[in-house]
Order: sequence, then C-alpha cells, then structure tokens
Amino acid sequence: MTARAQEAEHFVASAGWAGATFEPLSGDASFRRYFRVSAGSRRAIVMDAPPDREDVKPFLHIAAALREFGYSAPTVLAADPMRGFLLLEDLGDDLFNVVLAREPAEAPLYDAAVDLLRDLHGRTVPDDVPHFGSTRALREVRLFCEWTLPALTSAVPNTEVTETFMTLWEQALVRLVDTASVLCLFDYHAENLIWLPQRIGLRRVGLLDFQDAVGGPAVYDLVSLLEDARRDVSSETVDRALSRYLAGASTESREIFLARCALAGAQRNTRILGVFGRLFLRDDKAGYLALMPRVWRHLENDLRAPHLADLRDWFDHNVPVEIRRTVPSLQTFVAP
Repeated sequence: MTARAQEAEHFVASAGWAGATFEPLSGDASFRRYFRVSAGSRRAIVMDAPPDREDVKPFLHIAAALREFGYSAPTVLAADPMRGFLLLEDLGDDLFNVVLAREPAEAPLYDAAVDLLRDLHGRTVPDDVPHFGSTRALREVRLFCEWTLPALTSAVPNTEVTETFMTLWEQALVRLVDTASVLCLFDYHAENLIWLPQRIGLRRVGLLDFQDAVGGPAVYDLVSLLEDARRDVSSETVDRALSRYLAGASTESREIFLARCALAGAQRNTRILGVFGRLFLRDDKAGYLALMPRVWRHLENDLRAPHLADLRDWFDHNVPVEIRRTVPSLQTFVAP
C-alpha cells in the first residue's frame, strides 16, 4: 500500500468510517482521484486531491454556495484540505450520459439542466470566485497553438501564425468577456451531472466537478451542456434548450444570444482541443484523442457565425480539414 493510500484510509477512519472498503472510480482530466467507500449500508465518495497538484478549497467554497441555493451538490461529510482529502455524499452512478445510454430520451434531463442554469444565473456570484476575463480566455486558446497545432501538423507554428491567431481572438472576445457575469460551473455537461429523479424540482440535477467555477458569461455553461465533447446531443434537444433558456433567463434578442453562444463555444472548443493535446503530450493521457473529431465538429459549427469569419479562415488555412476528421494516432500525434 502506498503512503498516499494509507493517508486516505486514516482520513476515512478518523471521519468515523474505520474498516471501510475502497472501490476506485473513474477519474477526470485533473490529478484528482475518486473512491467509493462502503461501511455496512453506508456509502460515500472520497476525493483524493494531492495538495501539491490540486486545491480542494474552491470545491468546498462552491459546494457550500450551491447547497445554500438549494441544489444537489454533494454534502461534505469530512474534510482535510491540508492533505487534500474530502469525504462526500454519494449521489450514485446515474450520470446523465449513463442514463441516456439506457433510455435515450433527452428532453426531461436537458430541460432540468437548463432550468437549473436559468435559476443559477439569477443568483449573486459568491465572493472570491475568479473572474473569466480576456486574460484568462486568451491564455486558454493559446494552448491550441502551444500543444495541439504543432502535434497535428508536425511543425512548430511561426511567430506570425501565433500572433495572428491571438489578435483575432482578442478582437472577437470583446463580445463575450465584457458581458454581465454570472456563476459559471465551467464543466457543466452530461458526465458531471447526475440524474436524481426521486428528488424534487431543481434538486433532480446532481452537480459534480464544479471546483473550477468562475464569474463569467451566462451562455458559457449552456454551451458546455449542448456542445459536449463526450456525447452527441440531438439537434432537437439543442434547439429546445436554447429556446427554453432564452425564454426564461435572457432579455437580449435571439440573434445576439446565439452570437454569444457561438463565440463561447468557439473559445471553449479551442481550449478543449489544446487541453486534449496537453493531456496526451505532457500527462500521457491518450484517451482524450478519440474525442477530438467531435470537438472539431462543434468548433466548425461555431465558426460558421459571420462575426467569426476571420477565425474560421485562420483554422481553414492552418489546420487542413482532413486532419480534423481523423482520430490522431499515438504515433503521429507527437511534438515535432
């Protein structure tokens, strides 16, 4: 047993769960690991976030706010922030993507997820939440040039290519980051939402993986939900969700609203492509490469917006379409 595993067992025992069994759960793109612990009929989730890599305090801060709002964020049963351990309420295994694989009726789940966003965006942003401004947004899209573009094309982009890319983004993002700020959970999609039909109203949507929450544009989480890197959302569900959100939570015209959605989606999908490249090249996590063609399709759809024409031209010139249509192989997707 590793020293870290022994620390986890000690933490769980000190919380009143001595002798509990540990079952590893699938992780995410971070350095966090998760375990289901069982002691008799009791079950809980352990988050193991190595403190030299992760900080659990943002999770605790946002979880408290979400529970105060009346949402189904996990109750924190015990916490040791210094050592990076949390013992959390177990919300079960019915992630949206799991439920929809069994019963592919999207409307009830996506309606509930949109309704929660409408409610959330009427709330005050908690104190000390980072702001999603132009500096951060530009840093995120730069990841594409730093990691994924050279790996796809086997050539380091020259300074002019990168500078043009960043100038185009700087000009485009004025439409997004200067909008009113709401609480964005940042990774609001089917793999981070749990369906809890036995609960009432907005509490039917269980919330996970919200430690990266920011104060940012209202359309960001909606786009995260509908332009999912891990599953295809039907066009009918997308149209229904956009209309449902717009009817209840926005005073701007549909044209302006959809323009903001396209820009938020383009920024987010460019970031994701950059992050996926970094996850493989730096962290040896190859599984995300298989998701890249879907993310490219989302990005191409976003770039059809007239106000993003210059960015569309940049991508068309620097990343040939045939590259976007294939899953990069482990042999070809390498740094030049």
